[in-house]
Amino acid sequence: MSSLTIRQLNEHTHARLRGRAAKHGRSVEAEVRAILDAAVDLPDENILLALHTAISEVGGVELQVPVRDDLPRPVDLS
Repeated sequence: MSSLTIRQLNEHTHARLRGRAAKHGRSVEAEVRAILDAAVDLPDENILLALHTAISEVGGVELQVPVRDDLPRPVDLS
């Protein structure tokens, strides 16, 4: 396992990290690890954009949009 030292961290940032760590019930170090793990596990591309590109490459899909002519249901707020 590797170590990382962060120098010249703004005190405001450190205070926010302490608050966030307390909220999640872990140490500041564990909170920073969780933040970094989440940040590097992000997909390289938005899944919806990737799906749109893949579908577009094979000709796309035509969906029929249903006609919506029914009136909204009344809401009883009493």
